[in-house]
Amino acid sequence: MSLVRRLARPLLAAPFVYGGIDQLRKPAAKTDGGGPIIPALKGLAVGPVTLPSDDAGLVRLNGALMTTAGLALATGKAPRASSAVLAASLVPTTLTGHRFWEAPDAKTRQLQLVQALKNAALFGGLLIAAVDLDGKPGLAWRAQHAAKTTQRSAKAATAAGTAVAKRAQKKASKSAKRAQKKLNRAHG
Repeated sequence: MSLVRRLARPLLAAPFVYGGIDQLRKPAAKTDGGGPIIPALKGLAVGPVTLPSDDAGLVRLNGALMTTAGLALATGKAPRASSAVLAASLVPTTLTGHRFWEAPDAKTRQLQLVQALKNAALFGGLLIAAVDLDGKPGLAWRAQHAAKTTQRSAKAATAAGTAVAKRAQKKASKSAKRAQKKLNRAHG
């Protein structure tokens, strides 16, 4: 892993680890101001998992998700998957926590807008981290490369097979000529 990745991943993960631990410790501080997002998520079934039906449970779940994925990103364990999870969790977090369009005054609106834009910047960084291949070629390139290699090998095998067949044909022809000469000598 490059030095830049070793430094960038923990820095990108730090706000999520800190925020996730804060949500786990004090969920009540984050349950107000959720607007229509929190009620829409209550009890929602996501595959085999049903989300908590209380505000504090949703906040704790989000905190656990942020902490776990943040630590995974910081340590380089499944960085692409953890970045994608953090990016996905950032959307409802931003929509519930930084509703600048509903702010009662200009100062609060400005503060919430700055926080929403900071989250948008984090979202962009997470998207980049989610597609970062750590200097390795992607799956599409590897599949194309494997197909080309197989194609070259097949052509080489065909060429080799043709050469072998030609040599065998020459050998058979020489053997047949020798046998004919022996027959001619024996009968002549």
